Amino acid sequence: MIQGSIVALVTPMDDEGAVDYPSLQNLVEFHIEQGTDALVAVGTTGESATLDEEEHVAVIKAIVEYVRGRIPVIAGTGANSTTEAIALTERAKQVGADACLLVTPYYNKPTQEGLFLHHAAIAESVDIPQILYNVPGRTACDMLPHTVGRLAKVKNIVGIKEATGDLSRVAEIRNLCGPDFAIYTGDDASSMEFCLLGGNGSITVTGNVAPKLVHQMIVAAMVGDRKTAELIDEKLHDLHKNLFIESNPIPVKWAVAEMGMMKRGIRLPLTWLTEACFPIVRKAMQRAEVIQ
Repeated sequence: MIQGSIVALVTPMDDEGAVDYPSLQNLVEFHIEQGTDALVAVGTTGESATLDEEEHVAVIKAIVEYVRGRIPVIAGTGANSTTEAIALTERAKQVGADACLLVTPYYNKPTQEGLFLHHAAIAESVDIPQILYNVPGRTACDMLPHTVGRLAKVKNIVGIKEATGDLSRVAEIRNLCGPDFAIYTGDDASSMEFCLLGGNGSITVTGNVAPKLVHQMIVAAMVGDRKTAELIDEKLHDLHKNLFIESNPIPVKWAVAEMGMMKRGIRLPLTWLTEACFPIVRKAMQRAEVIQ
């Protein structure tokens, strides 16, 4: 089971919006040095919505090559078309991803039965570990725990990224799915409590900016060391909040650029962080001691 601090990696871009592969390689090395336990390639934070399929696969392939087996790489391959998700998941497998992360279909608002059939079809079509991803705040679709319980019995479905922020779901999903099913949070603000309650880690945005602290906090929480986890999470509090002051990944890309690790590149319809937000995010970074 992949566990710990799993960073939903930004996709660095140049001023024209082209993928900046040298910066991407440097980011991979930075995360490995800082103790990140795994990387998500081209998830929401990696701007999956604005990369075409060839770019999407190329970025996954590049991250796999840069990592060289040192930590797991989870490829974001979800789509609101089942056939598209199957095709992208197959391609991620071909380029060496260790697992795939599949967001619930967005915009078309399937029923719970539709969600079950969608994810079951992908799992049955592509033999690679698959992690469900429930983020109703973005998808307008909530995969309920009983549906997760059904899907946990399907071969290749090994876990869920539960991003509702509802801490009661940790125990509910655990009871339905058993001890070997991975339960990750996708909500940085509640990630400490989530892991203290038995979660297997965090698929984190904050970890892009403060990877060492996030890793240390998540590990402490997972072993039940509340005191240590709280001391670390106090430093991260403002990042958890203010990296979402505008739509993700706008603030986190600004923060990574502020650290000197990438250029000021983002793709429309996303825009660069509003200047009035600069001091707010910068202050959060200073509190976490990632910049002076």
